[in-house]
Amino acid sequence: MRAFLKTVVLVIALSGWLWLPPAGAQIVGESAELEHVLAQMDAAARTFKTAEASFVTDHYYAVIKDIDESARQKGTIYFRREAGEIQMAAHIVVPDEEYVLYSGGKVQRYKPRIDQVDEYNPGKNRSDIESFLVLGFGGSGSDLFKSYAVRSLGPETVNGVKTAKLELIPKSDRFRNNVARILLWIDPDRGISVQQQFFEPDGDYRLSKYSDIKINQELPNDVFKLKTTKKTKFVSSQG
Repeated sequence: MRAFLKTVVLVIALSGWLWLPPAGAQIVGESAELEHVLAQMDAAARTFKTAEASFVTDHYYAVIKDIDESARQKGTIYFRREAGEIQMAAHIVVPDEEYVLYSGGKVQRYKPRIDQVDEYNPGKNRSDIESFLVLGFGGSGSDLFKSYAVRSLGPETVNGVKTAKLELIPKSDRFRNNVARILLWIDPDRGISVQQQFFEPDGDYRLSKYSDIKINQELPNDVFKLKTTKKTKFVSSQG
């Protein structure tokens, strides 16, 4: 499961969108400031239908104590909430073309260069995967706060945007074996994350930045379909 969770980390590292806190959730930090940010996110989540953004994701490796620029990923990410279901699609164009899709409780990753789709059905681990996905966008905040301790780290400006910086620590020991902590930079005016950082226990991390963000605009249906060929090989894993 650990190897594929890294793919799921990638999925969520690409997605910093609209999670909704429940009333009475246990929150750590400056309460007034944090409650204001969460209220803005609350309002955004209630009206959320679609999102689109460009992203850049850098990978820091503790072994070399530096970011591996050859592994830098660029592309576009899409979200849609329809009939109570959240769908996510990412088109990675650099360094190698890839498509990542989450739909119907299943994660798929398509690599056109080798014409192969790796797909993962989380099975008994679905609650772990979906709590991770809820972190990203449009889901019930009650599940999020069951899974994470949340702390305000104060204001910080990111690429000219004044943001509120939040720290999330997974409560599950098993999940902390994959993701030790998460940082979110929230734009309070729009209730969305403009930057995310995911730390692994070994010191590696992924840092994702978003731009050209479009909320609640119509998206083409085909972005939520993998563009495979008749010869595409499918490799399935079960959680």
